[in-house]
Amino acid sequence: VLCRCRPLNDREKALTSKVCVEMIGAEGKVMLFPQDNDPPKEFTFDGAYFMDSTAEQIYNESVFPMVESVIEGYNGTVFAYGQTGAGKTFSMQGLEDVPTQKGIIPRAFEHIFETTATTADMKFLVHASYLEIYNEEVRDLLGDSRTTKLDIKENGDRGVYVAGLTMHVCHDVAGCADLMKKGFNNRHVGATLMNKDSSRSHSIFTVYVEAMNAEGTIRMGKLNLVDLAGSERQSKTGAVGDRFKEATKINLSLSALGNVISALVDGKSKHIPYRDSKLTRLLQDSLGGNTKTIMVACISPSDNNFDETLSTLRYANRAKNIKNKPRINEDPKDALLREYQEEIERLKAMVTTGGTAPSISSNFDVDAERAKLRAEFEEAMIDLKSQYEREQTTKVGLQADLVALKEQYERANANINEHAASSGKIDANEAKRRIEQLEHTLVGGEQANNEALKQKRLAKIKESEKKTQRLAAALNVRSDDPLLQVYSSTQEKLDAVSNQLKKEQGKVKALQSEIEDLQGEFELDRLDYLETIRKQDQALKLHSALLEKVSPLIRKDCNFANLEKVKRDAVWNDDEGRWILPEVAITRTTLPGMNGIAGIGAGIQHQLAAHLSGGFEDEESKLRKKLARSTEENAAKNYFQPTKKVDLASKYREDSKRHNAAASRISSFAPVSTFDKLLSGVVYTDDVYSGTHTLSPVNNNSINSVMKRPIGKLDSLPARI
Repeated sequence: VLCRCRPLNDREKALTSKVCVEMIGAEGKVMLFPQDNDPPKEFTFDGAYFMDSTAEQIYNESVFPMVESVIEGYNGTVFAYGQTGAGKTFSMQGLEDVPTQKGIIPRAFEHIFETTATTADMKFLVHASYLEIYNEEVRDLLGDSRTTKLDIKENGDRGVYVAGLTMHVCHDVAGCADLMKKGFNNRHVGATLMNKDSSRSHSIFTVYVEAMNAEGTIRMGKLNLVDLAGSERQSKTGAVGDRFKEATKINLSLSALGNVISALVDGKSKHIPYRDSKLTRLLQDSLGGNTKTIMVACISPSDNNFDETLSTLRYANRAKNIKNKPRINEDPKDALLREYQEEIERLKAMVTTGGTAPSISSNFDVDAERAKLRAEFEEAMIDLKSQYEREQTTKVGLQADLVALKEQYERANANINEHAASSGKIDANEAKRRIEQLEHTLVGGEQANNEALKQKRLAKIKESEKKTQRLAAALNVRSDDPLLQVYSSTQEKLDAVSNQLKKEQGKVKALQSEIEDLQGEFELDRLDYLETIRKQDQALKLHSALLEKVSPLIRKDCNFANLEKVKRDAVWNDDEGRWILPEVAITRTTLPGMNGIAGIGAGIQHQLAAHLSGGFEDEESKLRKKLARSTEENAAKNYFQPTKKVDLASKYREDSKRHNAAASRISSFAPVSTFDKLLSGVVYTDDVYSGTHTLSPVNNNSINSVMKRPIGKLDSLPARI
């Protein structure tokens, strides 16, 4: 654990802040002075770097040995921790234009490629990935889409990993620097009162170094370079809206990290809460696992940030007691270097044998692969159907996913055929080109004869070892017990014992002050949590009020109209940290079949009238048709013109035909007796002038008996039409 203190920034100078931090670099001591006359609070770390220190000094003395171990096959992690605006990103990234202030990440790039270039008889494969954890969502900073959320998986061979995270091969320092710059520009940042460029997410840049010696033994080291978002107090940052939501997620993940550290240090905890956050899940190996880990605690020297600085120092002091168990990763199953080497050997054999590849044809069973693919397809299809049955999704969504699954199966089958076809003759020039491409991917030995570069690297290794020895010697210096000394007089012994008593009393007073400070810090945390709870409660009430206003507007034939059922069907996903809701489904109301006639409700009159008239017609269409008719005829003249018996007879003859046709359509899907009961008590009326038809209830038992007879002049017409 290292501690780094940055200089005062412009904000702190404007507040006329005083420096409350002192350091003794040779002993790794950090002293924090309260504003009152209480004794200073002392902490001891593996390295203490004050305001005048440089990134070069920190790297050469403390980080260099760990990166050297990564190249040898160990896992390593460097992460910066501290309050917002404490200099974490500056320590990790640094300044490109100032050589002495290049950050830990670019220096690690230079170190890795310098070592691979000066190492003979070994080949290296270096690739990198870059991700961020924003609002407890994992995203790829080097991927095609920044919004795609990735899942964290775990298996016995790979351990904890991020599914779908892109890997990028690096040939030199410039390639790694370009990846870092691209990902850094995609990272979420935002302005707060404490920092105008505050990181709103945790980021992890991982470098994988695979090495193969002449005997074919492979070692794979992994270097995690972690830049944590800063812990925040809402009262100081003034975070509102999205900034407040981000700060809440950041503080929760850092609290989970603190709980993991406490559980590891305690030694009595049977359960380590790694799964409480995405951050602790990804850093699981770095905390108490197979990794060499360096924590850089970044602090502010200002007395205005006394509480935050004290909290950071206590946090780091706890982490100092974690015991990791690193080991060299030999012959890992997921090493890409082995795959590349085997492909190079296969292609070389193909070139020498004239383009044939017997090794592939003998090892690749097309029928077995097709059978395996078919079994996987059927299993996936069964799982998909059962999943949709559980979630009660629509038939359309199920059909679409089945089609997509079938297309995926066909593509995989085509790939098998292509692989089988390519197992015969392959163009020799194509094989040579592929060999050159793969060999160019591997690095190592380019500067094997550069003695100056080798000596420079050895000097850095010796310097880091001397620093460790000096620190150990300084920490082992202990004053002898005054009671065991030989004194010339009783007064001399009394003075020595009195001085020792004063020192012990000072320690007791410091411990009492520490207890009071811890209680005060817990009280501040409690108030901060209460403020967070209040704001979240306000947001919850706002969403509840919106839901109450909107829910009556939801269509009744939509499954979300019944919110209680939606709540029962919702499932909480621990891995994604969100509720999975059922798919939106709309049930179309249709006329029931023969078995459902008895249950027809009041809406049957409206539906049957629409069926008899040829379908539904909205009000706007009716008005348009009526307007069109009014423009084509003289309404006043036609109204006062006497109606001819022939016209009325023709009209009622057409109505009779239309009625008989409708009756035949009805009888085609149900027995006559059933619809006689259905239509009993219903009368069909015809408006001569509007041209509309309606159904209304009466007490008669048949449609024919309820047709209105013509009145007035129509009485003289024959009864039969």
